[in-house]
Amino acid sequence: MDISHTYKVEMSSVTSASLCWTLLFAYLLCVSADQKNIKAVPGQTVTLPCQAPNNNNSIIAAEWSKADLGDKYLLLYWREQFDPDKQHPSFKNRVDLQDRQMKDGDVSLILKEVTTADSGTYECRVVQRGTNMDDDETISTIYLRVVAPGQTRKRREAVSDGVIIGQGVYIAAVFVVGFFIFYICYRRMNHRIN
Repeated sequence: MDISHTYKVEMSSVTSASLCWTLLFAYLLCVSADQKNIKAVPGQTVTLPCQAPNNNNSIIAAEWSKADLGDKYLLLYWREQFDPDKQHPSFKNRVDLQDRQMKDGDVSLILKEVTTADSGTYECRVVQRGTNMDDDETISTIYLRVVAPGQTRKRREAVSDGVIIGQGVYIAAVFVVGFFIFYICYRRMNHRIN
């Protein structure tokens, strides 16, 4: 058996495993970094931030949506005007853009008099001049949690327990995926040696 060949096979397996781990962690960091969390109390006014990626192109369409609204929106801007017909009734007279001209790509949404029913995940999408209308891109994903002042402590404890459980599941999943990748690399290394 050629020792230099064995060393090269082992090093390529180690390099492959390192690359796999690096890509996995980079993906997991990117996925978690995209979502913003905002906490509010009922009656408060909150700003949901959204910034278009290319400030040089004007915005020709913008929408703020929430998963449980069906085909209605919080706010829809289309053909240089706001479309009140597509707006969900529970958001009428409660939402506006921070900057109605959307200068510098600012599509941040102001949501007034929040209620616990407003809790959930919101998405901001835009289409800019010079791009295809089918290329609407999710710019911002925000999770809004509206908690009544009396429930803050109970929810904080429940969320804390949930976070601990969620982190445990996350760590276990990363460990299983890592073990699986290591096992595949190990099998390939043994296969190449023999």
